[in-house]
Amino acid sequence: MSVKLNISMPSITRSLFVLLGSLVQLSALYIGIALLVTAGVALALPPARDQVHHLYGTLTASLQTEGYRLSADGVTVLSPLSKKNTDESSSGLSIMQRDELTWSDKANEVVADEVVKGERVAVPHLNFTQALVESEEESSIPGVSRAQAKALRNYLARKYKIANSVAGAIVSTVFTVGREKDLDPQLLLAVIAIESRYNPYAESHVGAQGLMQVMTRVHKEKFEAFGEGPLAAIHPLANIQVGTQILANCLERRGSIDGALACYVGATGPGDGGYGAKVKAEWRRIALASGIPIESD
Repeated sequence: MSVKLNISMPSITRSLFVLLGSLVQLSALYIGIALLVTAGVALALPPARDQVHHLYGTLTASLQTEGYRLSADGVTVLSPLSKKNTDESSSGLSIMQRDELTWSDKANEVVADEVVKGERVAVPHLNFTQALVESEEESSIPGVSRAQAKALRNYLARKYKIANSVAGAIVSTVFTVGREKDLDPQLLLAVIAIESRYNPYAESHVGAQGLMQVMTRVHKEKFEAFGEGPLAAIHPLANIQVGTQILANCLERRGSIDGALACYVGATGPGDGGYGAKVKAEWRRIALASGIPIESD
């Protein structure tokens, strides 16, 4: 018994047309999706790029304490300003704009609880951009060998997950400021480690801010010299300057490192909740990693 297949040509043609139509519909769907995605990306990228550029400029300006100006394409950071080149470069600006270009060289006096008035000029060792450049160049620190400085920078960068250049900038600043205040710089590095883990934008639930977690509301007058008021608390080098002065004042009042640390953390009773022990333990680890002897304990 045989079965005779009776397939006509019109039915084959019709099937081919249906299949072709399905392929065309599917292709049109994917092409439409691709066009929508392309259009969305084209519309989204320029604003996103502008936002990223603006954010980068703003963050850079906030770290460049020497001053900045606004240009047509956003924030443009200027090179370090001295009183002379500020006067020359700002001759065409309004008084308010000229005031925004510089900040006080009286920072040391302000954080020593003295009132600053009058003209503002730049503080060289609080220029974060310059500190980063010097760190990249591995500039020497007086009394510290290059090998010790490198070991210290590497330890902080690795443990606290920060850039080597940033670690170097903080180290050089801490050594400058710490020696001005007769404090072991490595003690200050330990305080920063315990307070903020090297996050300059850290803020506690009680309002302590920056690398050394300074209570900005309590010490707001100490930031007046930096031309930005309390906002200067999140500037890494300004925060170090003020925090170091507070710790130096605590040491003067309490007479010992343990007492100074308890004072710094705000302890009023006999105990400090283990804060001093944590700082001193990290102080010893930092000294061991760097090979730089602890100056006092």
